[in-house]
Amino acid sequence: MTEEQHLREYTKALKARLPRHFFEPVPARLVYLPVFLGLFGLCAWGIVATPYVLLKLLLSLGAGYSFIGMGFLAHEILHGAVTKNPIVRSVAGTIAFLPLMVGARLWRKWHNVEHHGHTQHPEDDPDAMGALESAIQRPFVKWMFRQVPALRSFFLFFSFSFWFTFHAHMMLRRFLPDFKPAERPIVLFQAVLPMLVWLLVLLWVGPLNFLFVFVLPWLMANFIAMSFIATNHLLNPITETNDPLLNSLTVRNPRWLEWLTLGFGYHIEHHVFPALSPKYAHLVAQKIKELWPERYNELPHWKALYYLWKTPRLYRDHRNLIEPTTGLVFGTLGFGLDDGKIRQAGLIKKKPNRKGLSQSEY
Repeated sequence: MTEEQHLREYTKALKARLPRHFFEPVPARLVYLPVFLGLFGLCAWGIVATPYVLLKLLLSLGAGYSFIGMGFLAHEILHGAVTKNPIVRSVAGTIAFLPLMVGARLWRKWHNVEHHGHTQHPEDDPDAMGALESAIQRPFVKWMFRQVPALRSFFLFFSFSFWFTFHAHMMLRRFLPDFKPAERPIVLFQAVLPMLVWLLVLLWVGPLNFLFVFVLPWLMANFIAMSFIATNHLLNPITETNDPLLNSLTVRNPRWLEWLTLGFGYHIEHHVFPALSPKYAHLVAQKIKELWPERYNELPHWKALYYLWKTPRLYRDHRNLIEPTTGLVFGTLGFGLDDGKIRQAGLIKKKPNRKGLSQSEY
């Protein structure tokens, strides 16, 4: 793997080789919103109408799919890949993000500006994992990394079932002061609105039906969203320069599943062109692989999740992950992370440090 390149080097080369209409919004994608809303409405009606718990559970899976579909669609809408009209984008994005309880204005600040502007930067990316030296200063992280790796991986994957929504509320606390005073009421309203909507649904359907109408679909949508989001970057190296071919990963699924998930797995392509419709992502992927085949990171989704399970979430340095309880070091994508390394990695001589964690000698 060569050294870092800046995002603009890729965009300049690709724009000269791609059709102009690739960079225009695709308003037809907005039709997914009433489809997902209609699917949820039918499933919710069926859950309330049927007395059979098994049927409620099956319908709950349908509601869960509508939730994650709206989440993926909200991501498109709020990047401007569906429409450039600010009112339509804001209203449609707010509605589509209701199931995951994320405010549209907050998302544009947290995700579009901060995450895309500083992807995998160790300090500036709000979604990046930390380095060993800074992470162990936090008591909870210090305690967590004293646990055996398998238990920690279980906690990580279990947290997928709620983490997207939970993280969004942490981002509200972090970024609310950055908004102008006139904007803050809108940001707060969009944060409170989903809670009010789902409270009304609870009062309408009752506690038991609410479990199937909202709680289980919400857990399912969070888990699926995080299964993509966690694999998008957390196996990649830390980068000081915003290099999407170095700091991002495209995950692939069967074509029918990629269609159902609106092409969300094409994440390198998304970070090169955030406003690009996923409709064209597979074509952009082909062009990127033609131009920079040695830099392109792509894995089957299941294998990326397997790597995520088997590797720790702390960086020893920009290119390597470290397991602090054993001193085991794993490369990142493009820098030695593969099946053989995971199976054959041996213990590195280590010594305890004053923080109570092992730290490798190099």
